[in-house]
This record gives sequence, structure tokens and C-alpha cells, in this order.
Amino acid sequence: MSRIAAALKRPQIRKFGRHAAAILLVLAGYGAAPGFGQADAKAIISRVYEQDTSRDATLRATLEVTDKEGHSVKKRFTLNRIGSFGNGKTLVRFTEPPEIRGVTLLSINEPGLNDRQWIYTPATDRVRSVAPRERSERFAGSDFTFEDIAERSLDDFTYQVLPADDNIDNHRTTKIMATPVAPERSQYKYIYYWVAQDVPCILHAEMYDQEGRKVREMHATGLRKEKEIWGARRTEMRSVLEGTKSVLTVDEIHLNTGLDPKMFAPEALEKEK
Repeated sequence: MSRIAAALKRPQIRKFGRHAAAILLVLAGYGAAPGFGQADAKAIISRVYEQDTSRDATLRATLEVTDKEGHSVKKRFTLNRIGSFGNGKTLVRFTEPPEIRGVTLLSINEPGLNDRQWIYTPATDRVRSVAPRERSERFAGSDFTFEDIAERSLDDFTYQVLPADDNIDNHRTTKIMATPVAPERSQYKYIYYWVAQDVPCILHAEMYDQEGRKVREMHATGLRKEKEIWGARRTEMRSVLEGTKSVLTVDEIHLNTGLDPKMFAPEALEKEK
């Protein structure tokens, strides 16, 4: 068996699926207007959609995964997106290491419809659709699950501002609890977000499972503005129970370059080898 075939048989690669457009969401920021304070929680979170006004985006990123023994591996990928958040198409293609080079995920999201995903694997030289049950699996073997990077609809959760006055990395924040409207569609019972009041970004998040245990923590740093869109260039996700962590770093990002819509189709995945 070749190294590529063996690598693609690993669960984290074989089950690679769900919507990766929200990687841009993690990296390019979550919305909150300056000085929102105790304003409506849903209005604060809704800026996640409003601040990203780009027509398309291309980024190169590095995902460094560290196990509980401290051993790390780096995976690099490119991500292309067209359309608006909640109504767009995303294409993720791994470039390193060699054993997963060419693994490609296409995700299509439309309002009112379930996400649709297809994956191309060089080892089998075929495209297959991705099942919804893969939602709680780790994304490319990292501490980000597919739900964590999925493009969520604003109406998939209810929101509540909690009494807190936390300062994170020299930013005053508003703490918000997000609860899934349909519990059966999420691995989480609720999520806490700490939203900066002076820049449109979520700085910290905690995820709790159905038993109420904290299972993941996310921390975003390296805030930058690209064409009036704020975002974090470094996002760390830590699995509390497993003692592992993953760091997602944006190496390069370009907005509104005029991507060809034809590349965002299932039949095009095999052509882009």
C-alpha cells in the first residue's frame, strides 16, 4: 500500500468533510460593533455576517496539531471561497504533507438548505459526497471538529448576554451564551463567546458537551484588518479532556481577486489535481 493510500485510510482523512468556509469566519473575525455592551446578543453575533463584505477570498494557512505528548505535525492548505457568508461555496485543498496532498473538499451552502459537501481523494481518484453524521469528527485530525468550522446560520442558535466584565488581551468583552435551537444537530449543549467591544472579533470561546462538560477552548490572536474586514491571524483550539491542541495560522490572504465560479463544482474536483 502506498503512503498516500495509507494516509487516506486514516479516519481523520477519510472522514474529512463539512463546511470549511467557517475557517474564514474563525480567521477573518466575528462581528460586534464598538461599545455594544449589554445590547441584544443576537445583534452582536449577527455582525459575523455583516462585517465580511468580500465577494471572494483566497487564503493559505498552516494547521499545526500537537498531541498530548507534545509531538507536532504541520498541515498546509489553500482555501477559496465565493459568495456571501451563509450563501456561498468553499474549496479546501491540502498541499502538505505529501501523503495528503491533493485531498480536496467542496462545500456549498444555501439559505434554508442543508450544507452539501463533496470530497476528492487522490488515492481513489474519485469524488464522493460527505455524510451529515461526520459533523462531530475532527477536522483533518485536528482539535477543530467539522461543526466548529461549519458555516452556521444565525438562526441555528439562541443568544443571551451574560453578566461579565472580562478583559482579554487588553480588550473589553461581552460574554454571550449560544444555545442550539435543535439540540440533536449539535454536539454542544451550549457555547460561551467573549466578543471584543472595540473590534469586530471573538477573542475567546468555550464549548460544552451534552453532559455540560467543557470540552474545547478557542483563543484568537493576531488581529488585523484586510480591506476593512477584521480578523484573527492565529487561532488556537484546545481539547480539554484529551490534552491536545491545534493552532491555525493564516499565512496569506487575498480578497476579491475574481475567482472562476466553474471551479466550485463537484465535477471540477478531479480536474484540479
